[in-house]
Amino acid sequence: MPIATLNCHGFVPETKDSSHQLWLLPAGKELPAKLPALAQWRAVLARRDAKVTDLAKTPQALDLPDGGRMVLVQVDSSKPRFERLTALRKAVMLLLEETPKNLTLVNGGVDPAVAQDAVYAALVNGAALPARKKKAAKALSTLNYHGPGTARDFAAAVALADGNTLARSLTALPPNELTPADYRKRIRTLAKDRGWHVEEFDFKKLKKMGAGAFCAVAQGSDHEDAAIVHLRYAPKGAKQTVALVGKGICFDTGGHNLKPARYMQGMHEDMNGSAVVLGLFQAISDLKLPVVVDAWLAIAHNHISPRAFMQNDIVTALDGTTIEVVHTDAEGRMVLADTLTLAAKKKPDLMIDFATLTGSMHTALGNRYSGVFASEEALALLAVTAGRASGERVCVFPMDEDYEAGLDSKVADIKQCTMEGEADHILAARFLKRFTAKRPWLHMDLSASGNEGGLGAVSSNLTGFGVAWGLHLIQDWSR
Repeated sequence: MPIATLNCHGFVPETKDSSHQLWLLPAGKELPAKLPALAQWRAVLARRDAKVTDLAKTPQALDLPDGGRMVLVQVDSSKPRFERLTALRKAVMLLLEETPKNLTLVNGGVDPAVAQDAVYAALVNGAALPARKKKAAKALSTLNYHGPGTARDFAAAVALADGNTLARSLTALPPNELTPADYRKRIRTLAKDRGWHVEEFDFKKLKKMGAGAFCAVAQGSDHEDAAIVHLRYAPKGAKQTVALVGKGICFDTGGHNLKPARYMQGMHEDMNGSAVVLGLFQAISDLKLPVVVDAWLAIAHNHISPRAFMQNDIVTALDGTTIEVVHTDAEGRMVLADTLTLAAKKKPDLMIDFATLTGSMHTALGNRYSGVFASEEALALLAVTAGRASGERVCVFPMDEDYEAGLDSKVADIKQCTMEGEADHILAARFLKRFTAKRPWLHMDLSASGNEGGLGAVSSNLTGFGVAWGLHLIQDWSR
């Protein structure tokens, strides 16, 4: 879904010039002397028994006589970015809940980083996600920013909002509109529009190549529309290479180990990891970052059928590893195994995979953090730093070698998982690590892909978590 057009202006508007305004104020105990409707604002705060400093946690709205609305928020630059983004999201939503076509942001003295975050919050929440209601939600059309800076200064905020919106929009599509075939068609259209190189390894080709782990999952579908899709962004002169890998299960029934209805609800969102990779890949190419990026999207269904893989099957992965199937609802690590193998063949300097992989990560963290595993300590530290810097918080989990004893198999090289499910998020990471060819590697288990009421800058239940984190991490790593 498209985001609003950003227009930058140097002058401060009169209140009457805009029906919906958000004023960004620095931390302080007094309102600015030149604030429009100052007397009304003082009266409103007094009536609500609120101090000026309370605006940092609870933005306030004032309905104007001409039918417009004005919102004030204080943003303290010394606070963690997650807190700043949360305050800006709350402020923006006081205006966007009225579905205006146009929105004005006024810089009342905040620093450039806060202005960037405000533009991002307005753009990312102003987009309408796909819905099939007769009365569709209206998207924000224009965002007018008043204060220091030009459109070029806000390029990162725009690219990030566009990438996050792409990830959430794809994830929101119903399963009858985003089959693997539909998904691949959308990717081809994106690639054509943006000049990306695209290559598709379809089911027949993967089977011939020996990608038995991926094909075991994909074979349960009536139509052989599954594929590993490869996108490449290679700017001139770039020497560092990054591989992004995403789980793209368009619907996960659980296979023969069928999910009950309560847990099958929402399983069209199991392709979120691949959508995050797409959104991140788009942001990187829009910003023309000087790194070579290969994106690998593992797109399939996990269906139940007479042909679907079963418990106790033994399959051979693309790298020759034999895998004992223990549970057909642990399909994500199967499709990722062969996709990681393909990605590793290009010997990237860094590999990052994104997946809504395990319920145990939800149990460990809830929905407000995502879990990360790293092949080396330096990458773990970089991951945490990127989480703080982006406002998409992560927690690093252990992945010590002795955990892998739980995956010992009597009949194959490795078990896919255990029946007990204890520490499954860690065992899944140990399983995936076998297919990285010992390349530097990060694995994100997206427990924060959805959060009721939004998270950080994003107000929708779908968060697009991972796009901002990935962009910060790759920029920091490339330096």
